[in-house]
Amino acid sequence: MAESSEKENIKWTTTIIMSSSLKSCEVATALENQSHKVRYSASVENGSIIFSRTGVAFLLMDAKECFMSAEEVFLAKIEKFINIHQNSFLVLSAALHGLEEWKLMFRIQQRFLGSNLRILPVHNTVNAIDLMCTIAKITSKPYIDSICYRMITTKAYIIEQSPVWKTLQQINLSDSFNPN
Repeated sequence: MAESSEKENIKWTTTIIMSSSLKSCEVATALENQSHKVRYSASVENGSIIFSRTGVAFLLMDAKECFMSAEEVFLAKIEKFINIHQNSFLVLSAALHGLEEWKLMFRIQQRFLGSNLRILPVHNTVNAIDLMCTIAKITSKPYIDSICYRMITTKAYIIEQSPVWKTLQQINLSDSFNPN
């Protein structure tokens, strides 16, 4: 257990490709301060942050800016983003997520229902960075392998301890039924 705990406390860093429009942004500074290798690119969508090892991409948008622009403009930006990135997240920032912000998220969800877009409501930079880094970290090797192993082990344990499974074994039905 101590070995597992030590592995998890090792500082995780990766290479991040970030929109040039975010160069002087608080998010960029915070990611650089965490020792990530940040590379800026003018060829990615404004507001994009891409964790290159995992292929996870985030689009930062401020709810206030969405309210001030035409709906078609920010929806087109989101659509372009999700068409480029398979594993995409919209990070929607608002100091307070009130009724208007939830309505905005609902409209975005309705518009992109069935797509690969997930919406992350955040309140500040620290909140946004924590979510982005956590998602990127758990989808990277070796973390994803460890999670898959834990899930398989848990599934096996649940099946072994299941009263239903024990009953099936007692009446000799377990030979005809294999949960794997």
